[in-house]
Amino acid sequence: MKRKSLTQFLIEQQRSECALPADVRLLIEVVARACKAIGHHVGKGALSGVLGSLTTENVQGEVQKKLDVISNEILLEANEWGGNLSAMASEEMDTIHPIPNPYPRGGYLLLFDPLDGSSNIDVNVSIGTIFSVLRMPADADGREATEADFLQPGRQQVAAGYALYGPQTMLVLTVGTGVYGFTLDREMGSWLLTHERMQIPADTAEFAINTSNTRHWAPPVRRYVDECLAGKTGPRGKDFNMRWVASMVTDIHRIMTRGGIFMYPWDAREPGKPGKLRLLYEANPMSFLVEQAGGAATNGQQRILDVQPQGLHERVSVLLGSKNEVELVTAYHAEG
Repeated sequence: MKRKSLTQFLIEQQRSECALPADVRLLIEVVARACKAIGHHVGKGALSGVLGSLTTENVQGEVQKKLDVISNEILLEANEWGGNLSAMASEEMDTIHPIPNPYPRGGYLLLFDPLDGSSNIDVNVSIGTIFSVLRMPADADGREATEADFLQPGRQQVAAGYALYGPQTMLVLTVGTGVYGFTLDREMGSWLLTHERMQIPADTAEFAINTSNTRHWAPPVRRYVDECLAGKTGPRGKDFNMRWVASMVTDIHRIMTRGGIFMYPWDAREPGKPGKLRLLYEANPMSFLVEQAGGAATNGQQRILDVQPQGLHERVSVLLGSKNEVELVTAYHAEG
């Protein structure tokens, strides 16, 4: 059976009633090519000397892995010259990256976590790239982009997706018309459509959370997990399995494929911070994907896509996945 390529899929989306803008189509193709290059580096690992850490830290104070920096540079260089973007922002950079003057500027903004799951890079566990596309504000009128232009709620995303570098290299994408998965044919170098209109079951018997932090959780989260652990003899009346890879892309891809709930909640270790994950680079694009697949995503109080960002590197609590489970643990938060 002849499979549909990413380019064919995007052209069909452009021609449909939803009318995917041509600039966004081209932008996604550039990001997809960059992800192929990142996947190549990930695949070679120690053979190309890309494993290990640097002596530098990113803006969050985290020690950078060599592949973090390499992946960031690949995405910047690939997207600078195409004329589709006004600026880019990355989890690995202090501030935004305006398109350099020699190149034309476009009407879109690209945000990305160049390599999610850094703690797994050196141990050969699946990792990935997360990206999000926003429009420049309507009143921009050709001016240079500022940090404030990126502070848009997630519901305004034009497209979002992730690349998963695992046994298969995959690209999972939404442009607001559902979620589609593409697998990289490594012999041909092409992204081919293999997962059409991915759907997250509303019910699940799997949850993903780092239980080593149990003592730091707020009572609603502890209540929910305790009920899951109680199994058939507890209030939920069924047995649950726990999964935790410590790579958001990998955990979310499992949920996109067979359901589940992923939780990275607020905890008492840093009470002044609303959460650990970054709103713009991780929570928003993943929430867009999850909702497009029939799931739900909240921070315990409200829909993540409705959160108004206050800063480029703002953090947020994340509860996302199978709709009924997310709504249940969110309701526990409302009860106090």
